[in-house]
Amino acid sequence: MPRPRVRSGGNGGSHGTGPVRGQFRSRSPDIGRDLDGRADTERGGATILLLALGLVFVLVGTFGAAVAATGVAAQRAAVAADLGALAGATRALDGDVVACASAADIAQRNAGRMVDCVVDGLDVLVTVEVAFTPVPGLTRVATSTARAGPVRG
Repeated sequence: MPRPRVRSGGNGGSHGTGPVRGQFRSRSPDIGRDLDGRADTERGGATILLLALGLVFVLVGTFGAAVAATGVAAQRAAVAADLGALAGATRALDGDVVACASAADIAQRNAGRMVDCVVDGLDVLVTVEVAFTPVPGLTRVATSTARAGPVRG
């Protein structure tokens, strides 16, 4: 342990015998040690805890955003399939090709891609898929099927 410096007056008559009660020693020579000279074992613990907590928040937020993106894509696919089936059903009397072309056009305008179209009399069954990216670098597809036609009762 370094020897205390001798001061010339001003510390209550101690004349260089060490710190007087109430005065603080400089920690610069004893970095990493407490006032008793023992090693400070808790240095940086709060920083690591704060970083770990921040990482947990980032991971939970990313997971939440991915779940929300999945729900939005499923809803988009359902809307595109519903509207495509309705558009196809309105043109079902004009033939299969015209009905499915109309359904594909409406599905595309709603950010979807028609993957299947079946015309059965006046009923039209349309399957649409919507591609989405829940997290960067990962692309998934949401698929939905809808039927439209006259009311049967």
